This record gives sequence, structure tokens and C-alpha cells, in this order.
Amino acid sequence: MYVAVKGGEKAIANAHALLAKEGRGNPAVPRVEADAIASQLPVLTSRVMNEGSLYDRELAGRAIIQCQGDVVEAITLVRAYRTTLPRFGYSEPIDTSALPPQRRISATFKDVPGGQQLGATFDYTHRLLTEPTEADISIENGGADTAHVDQPRITDILGSAALLEPDHEEPWSDPEPADITREPAEYPMSRAARLQGLARGDEGFLLALGYSTQRGFGNTHPFAGEIRVGEVMVEFDAPELGFAVPLGRIEVTECQMVNQFMGSHDKPAQFTRGYGLVFGRAERKAMSMSLVDRALRADEFDEQSDAPAQDEEFVLSHADCVQAAGFVEHLKLPHYVDFQAELHLVRKLQQEFGEQHADEQEVDQ
Repeated sequence: MYVAVKGGEKAIANAHALLAKEGRGNPAVPRVEADAIASQLPVLTSRVMNEGSLYDRELAGRAIIQCQGDVVEAITLVRAYRTTLPRFGYSEPIDTSALPPQRRISATFKDVPGGQQLGATFDYTHRLLTEPTEADISIENGGADTAHVDQPRITDILGSAALLEPDHEEPWSDPEPADITREPAEYPMSRAARLQGLARGDEGFLLALGYSTQRGFGNTHPFAGEIRVGEVMVEFDAPELGFAVPLGRIEVTECQMVNQFMGSHDKPAQFTRGYGLVFGRAERKAMSMSLVDRALRADEFDEQSDAPAQDEEFVLSHADCVQAAGFVEHLKLPHYVDFQAELHLVRKLQQEFGEQHADEQEVDQ
């Protein structure tokens, strides 16, 4: 039970004013603008867009500034704004097979059709702090303007040789997509709904769960089949027009993990899939998502499910950083009546404990 704080309006207003002052920082330093955050901190911006479920770089940048870099608070702001937007319908599924990658790597084959494309990555940089410099960067054979080369997905190549499970069941069906933002969670979830929850899930939480599957808490021993980063076209199905209308291009990261499966009584030995697809440049999130996705599919392959990452309700009910933060941070709110009740109870129990021991000592004497 919460007790309203009376007479605290002035204190709250002063706290807001102090927060704004600290957020502005040194007035002699130029104010950070949202477009600077969006363009110079793309990985941070991508996380806010992913967990906020809204693709808008400028808005994510504004939220980061308003929250002074508190990522969870920025995600909360973006989600709150998202609830005010009207829903016109659903876009067409994006075609990631035709994604012209800015970055495309595979850990399964060295010489993949179309070649490896390193793109922009921290993978080969020294983990040392350096002074910021302005330099002319010459990009050769790997920039965004590189001529398009046919780069079939590794999973399609394995699938054509029947070495990888199909990416959909036959006969093909396209049911109405689930929407976990509007419908209460019901377990077990469909895989589509699970993937939505993982895409919105806290990156650190999913990273820890994905790591746990590799350390033996699960049955995931994967290879990075393919990781792609690039822009895809989003189209909106307008029924009154009878055709899809292009809305624009968005940057996405797609990861497909390939995991060995030894076979069962009704399935042959083959490789199986773990899938991750997220907004922006967010490879760690996409990889973590694909690891956990595969772990949550254990029942499909009659595998033992005894690890945290394989427990659907545990994973999805705790992955949401906004819900987690709200539940933890509500402890800062006044609980005066609750505490007084528990304080009275503890004192009473202590008194009874003391009286009981006094009686026992009298009996011993």
C-alpha cells in the first residue's frame, strides 16, 4: 500500500530543476543534439529503437539526451510515445534474402558465394582508448556503394542440400501476426510471438542467457551461419489500392545460427536454426537473440529442457527491461504503512521468542 506524499510539490519541482541543470552540464560546452547522437552513437541508438519497438533514430537520440544516457529510461520514453501512435495496419514481411549487406560474414565457410564482407566492425580493433581524430577514410571493396554481388544466404545453400531444417512448415501458411504489445502473454507462445519478445528484450539479459547455453546450461553448440547488416525496403499493404506501397528503407541486423542436431525417432540428423532480426547495427543483440531462440526450441526436437534459457516463461517474463526496471524501482516509492505493519510483526515475534526462551530456562532450573 502506498502513502501519498503530501506537501512535497515544491521538493519535486526543485528535483526536476536540478535534474535539468545536471543534464545540461557545463553551459560553456555546446549542447548535444539528437541528430549527433543518432549519427555518432548508432549502436546505442539501435538498442533504444529495438527495445522501444520503434524505428526512429532522431526520436531515440532525443530520448537518450532527455534521460542523460540512461538507456532503460530512454527505452521507456520511446515505448510510451509509441502507444500514442495510430495503427494503420501491417507492413509486408521484409525480404532479408535480397538484403544488400554493408556487412556480411559467416563462420561456416571461408569461401562463401559472394565473398565475406567485413564492413564496419570492432572485431579487429585494439581495445585501447585513442584520441579522436578527423581523417579521410578510403573504403575499397566493402563500402555501401559497392556494386551489388549475388550473395545467397548460407542457410539457403545448406537447405538446398537437405542439411538444414526447412525455414517453414509445409504446407506454407501466413497467419495473422501476433502482437505482444496488445495481447496478454499466454504460454506456450508461438515462435513468432517469442521472437517479438526476444527482439524487445534487454540486450544484457539475452547476452547472459546466450552465454549460459554455450557453457552447458542448454543444448546449444552453434556456428554463426551468417550475420548480415544492411538496409531493406519496408512496404505497406494498402487494401484499397490493391498493391504494396514502399514506405522507405530501414537498417537491420540479421543473424542465423546453425546448430547440430543428432536426430530423433521422427527427424533425421541435420542442422537446426536459431534466428535473430533487430533494428539497426546490433550484432551482439541479434546473436544473443538467435542463441536463445534455438534454446527455446528444445521441445520441438525432443531435447532435454532443464536450463534457464530453455524455460520460455522464465525467459520472456524477465527479458523486458522496462517491466524489470519498473518492478525494481517501485521499491523507492513510499511503503510507510507496509513497513510499519511488518515492523510491528517483527517486534511481536521477537517478544514471543524472548518469552518462550525465558519459560524454557525456568523449566530447566
